[in-house]
Amino acid sequence: MAERSGLAAIQMVSGDDVANNLDSAGALVDRAAAANAGLVVLPENFGFLGRRERDKLAVAEDDGDGPMQAFLADAARRHGIHLVGGTVPLRGEDPNRVRAACLVYGPDGARVARYDKMHLFDVRLEDGQAYRESASLEPGEGLACFDCPLGRVGLSICYDLRFPELYRALVDRGAEILVVPSAFTATTGAAHWEILVRARAVENLCYVVASDQGGEHPTGRHTHGESMVVDPWGRVLARRSLGPGVVQATMEREVLADLRQRFPALEHRRTLA
Repeated sequence: MAERSGLAAIQMVSGDDVANNLDSAGALVDRAAAANAGLVVLPENFGFLGRRERDKLAVAEDDGDGPMQAFLADAARRHGIHLVGGTVPLRGEDPNRVRAACLVYGPDGARVARYDKMHLFDVRLEDGQAYRESASLEPGEGLACFDCPLGRVGLSICYDLRFPELYRALVDRGAEILVVPSAFTATTGAAHWEILVRARAVENLCYVVASDQGGEHPTGRHTHGESMVVDPWGRVLARRSLGPGVVQATMEREVLADLRQRFPALEHRRTLA
């Protein structure tokens, strides 16, 4: 088999039935792998998106055991890919909250990285919608990167996209590809999603794989969609508006290396007091 050079963002419209969600995710991962993807990114809440934030406590898994983790390990192993598992609700120290854990599995089915969502979405929007993730989620504390044949990958989740210092720290750790599994609301996504995704690519001279939930969910929630792959110059290489599907583009390491050499903005950074 030729070396896999594809970056794939999976877009879903997940609901509150874990088995159905995993079946849908599996079919989409199959499609991405068949099209030569080596790095496949599932969206935030790919395995479960309930009516209320606290509903995820009922399906939370122990670290290392559970249907969502087993699905990720099996799919990565079957296809020989690196699979980024959006978020999986994992039990932590607080019995009333879980960790939103982005879990990555390699071609042998072993887990190679875990990142727990650091920035929690506690906001009130102008249309009256309010979210308080901190009521059901424990925040993570550390950053995470991993290496795959396509390059060094830095992990982030959804609301993290608004915090550029996180991505600078990932680049300082060698990241060349940034992944952003998300479930952006329809309101905030329409206003800011593309701007933020492309900005993170441009300012960090990285490829960005941004996989979003996209559509009207069985629970009644609406998410923005517009999953995309963006190159280090900020060009959108592929995108999808709404509905389940695969967004895929080719990773060209020589493009990244050449751009970073000719346009060395990362080397021009100065330490500010």
